[in-house]
Amino acid sequence: MSGPPFAIFGPPAPGERRPFSRATRAGGLVFVSGHSAPHDPAQGIHRGATAAEQTRNALAMLDRILREAGSSLARAVQVTMLITDPADYDECNAEYVKHFPGGLPARHTARFGVPTEAKVGFACIALAGEAA
Repeated sequence: MSGPPFAIFGPPAPGERRPFSRATRAGGLVFVSGHSAPHDPAQGIHRGATAAEQTRNALAMLDRILREAGSSLARAVQVTMLITDPADYDECNAEYVKHFPGGLPARHTARFGVPTEAKVGFACIALAGEAA
């Protein structure tokens, strides 16, 4: 087998504050860094007003990253849900389960406090290979 043992997707641009890549594929798995829903008001992109909207938009972002790396949300085996306010837990869960009709992957939830106004974000590990 030639070439590097892993592939990096979405490395930070020179001078960008984000010191991590969006995802890495190695050993038959795709590892996706934590991401909230896209938010760029200057371009008319808003992450959502409610925890449910942000959950939906963040999981759509996660799926786009996984597909770029040759996987999909349907192939997720472990998800980390990052929330800023435990009061949003039930609302996030109600939306979250809609995105895994084939069965829920293993998951843990943690509070996060990075400098963002996001209510929720997600990281995951998924099987690499054909996107489902």
